[in-house]
Amino acid sequence: MVDQIRLTKWLAASLLAVFVLGVLGCNQAPRESVIGFQGLTMGTSFSMKWVDTDDSRLAGIRSEAGVLLAKINQQMSTYIDDSELSLLNQVGTGVKHPVGAELMQVLLLAQQVSDKTNGAFDVTVGPLVNLWGFGPDGRITHQPEQAAIDRLKEKIGYRFLHLDPAAGTVLKEHDQYVDLSAIAKGYGVDQLAALLEVHGIQRYLVEIGGELRIKGLKPGDEPWRLAIEAPQAGERQVQQVISIQQGAVATSGDYRNYFEEGGVRYSHTIDPRTAHPIRHRLASVTVITDNCAEADALATALMVMGEEQGYNFAIEQGLKALFISKADEGFETRYTPGFDPYLQESIGG
Repeated sequence: MVDQIRLTKWLAASLLAVFVLGVLGCNQAPRESVIGFQGLTMGTSFSMKWVDTDDSRLAGIRSEAGVLLAKINQQMSTYIDDSELSLLNQVGTGVKHPVGAELMQVLLLAQQVSDKTNGAFDVTVGPLVNLWGFGPDGRITHQPEQAAIDRLKEKIGYRFLHLDPAAGTVLKEHDQYVDLSAIAKGYGVDQLAALLEVHGIQRYLVEIGGELRIKGLKPGDEPWRLAIEAPQAGERQVQQVISIQQGAVATSGDYRNYFEEGGVRYSHTIDPRTAHPIRHRLASVTVITDNCAEADALATALMVMGEEQGYNFAIEQGLKALFISKADEGFETRYTPGFDPYLQESIGG
């Protein structure tokens, strides 16, 4: 009888232990981690990271991202002879040329930013970019002749590009050449973010060539922390660290792509209004907005405007922007009020 009681107690204790372990096992959420991959696109690198419990979706998303990026390149690259944009550039004056919905979307956004910035951003600046050696025609070592600059300047002007979204056509009033290099990477980032959201992913960081889009928190409810480079040629150092859990981040700078002649430094950032490379002290601008295509274009526009005009414009428009300018020693950093919540650490000065 005693043995039977002991056996009954042992069985009850065992069943209770199994029940408790089962409840704990059911309540314990799968462990989260950051999943991702990287690759090459648009003449630069890209990466996609997201929070997941395993990597079962990685191969499929990698494949879909490759197809998507190849499609965007075929739509908007000036380096592909038969891209949709190249075909538009080959069309003569006064022809209503049909374009796809995606290219029209980017052209409309570019025109909106051009209007807002009074032409500091202008996708028709392409011929000048090429003339100064920063486009698909290849690099140069000597400043172009002023006569050549003046001839091309007559063709520059986003208002000469007539968009008809209802008909899906573009008409060039003159022989315009469109260059989307200052907005296409941002658009690509937005499309990669949309791809992740189609898969139900709401916590991610996607990036193309340093332009980023972020949503949600990392495991442990931590925001994503991003390093903004010090604008120094020949070396990579961190100037500022920001913390962000939602938004798009784009940076424009003149410190890596340039040539020198006679002690003069010619930046790859061309001011459409003067037809010459920028010559002010502003070295880089970082902008945070809701979508990366807009952030990409606005960062370029502020970079063209310079440290004073750009900062005043950002204040007037309520933009979230960080400006890093050359100083007698090192760099000076200032930012708009909207940028303040993102600041974490300042490194250097």
